[in-house]
Amino acid sequence: MSETSPSLALPYLQPAQAQKHVTHNEALRILDAVTQLSVLSATLDTPPALPEEGDRHIVGPGATAAWAGQEHDIAIWVDSTWQFFAPRPGWRADVTPTGETLRFDGTVWVAPALAELQNLESVGINASADGTNRLAVSSDATLFTHDGSGHQLKLNKAAEGDTASVLFQTGFAGRAEIGTTGADDFTIKVSADGTSFLRAIHIEPVTGTITIGEASGTRNLLVLAHDAPSVQVRNTGGSGGASFIMTDDPSGGDWKFKITGAGDFKLRNEAGAQDVLKIDMLSMVTSHFGPVQLMDYTVATLPDAAAAGAGAQVFVTNEAGGAVPAFSDGASWRRVTDRAVVS
Repeated sequence: MSETSPSLALPYLQPAQAQKHVTHNEALRILDAVTQLSVLSATLDTPPALPEEGDRHIVGPGATAAWAGQEHDIAIWVDSTWQFFAPRPGWRADVTPTGETLRFDGTVWVAPALAELQNLESVGINASADGTNRLAVSSDATLFTHDGSGHQLKLNKAAEGDTASVLFQTGFAGRAEIGTTGADDFTIKVSADGTSFLRAIHIEPVTGTITIGEASGTRNLLVLAHDAPSVQVRNTGGSGGASFIMTDDPSGGDWKFKITGAGDFKLRNEAGAQDVLKIDMLSMVTSHFGPVQLMDYTVATLPDAAAAGAGAQVFVTNEAGGAVPAFSDGASWRRVTDRAVVS
């Protein structure tokens, strides 16, 4: 029969042994030293000057004085002397002041390897993950930062008809969504109830055309196409035409450019509820709902008639026979009253 246990080398009581309490107490002393192992330090090379009964340390790699030759052993202060216990591979110790956990690998004490974090089923940080939300985070903020240069946040979907988006919620009900939802077109959608969404912005991936507004019914729609120097305002349904309003008053429009249901163009004083200009789509006849004022010139300041082009009209304020409208015949300015050249 062996005299010590195989794991902790605890001394066994022997048959017909005298003073069995000595052996028993020695085993208890070993258990007291190494069970639930916590130490005050793991880096000291020199014993502390004023240790207290029961203080435990892992002896550092350059042991000196009373610890000399006991590198990596467990030192415990008992009965005014240091006792040493050699660790076995796999023993763990808690460093009480720092909360660090160390593991003896058979040669030195090291920090335990981190658990494998690949292919985890789910992760919940201050929250509970589930089968749909495999990563759940409850926090005031979540930071993704660079590792030396830039940083990308990637949302990848399997096929064009799937969804890759960021959904903004209130009380876990959707209020806005950004991304490629059901197609590769990029959209921004909003919702007042979490069920019905309206498209606010749509970007077509082939041409880069930007559409602002919901393209259904008679809702307003603004289209910005990068391949043409224009801004398009469309009504994609109904017969009410399309309009563009300019205003500096949030409570109502001041001026409205409008295409009527018949295709005619109108300029309207929205604040005064009056049409100012109309151009008939078929005849191109222009109607002015008010006086038409020609640009004023003196004889000396008249522009070149040829440059103005035949048919251009002006108002000459100091013509010899009195102020008079004049037109260009392509070479000279002539009075509309008698066709005489302005002089």
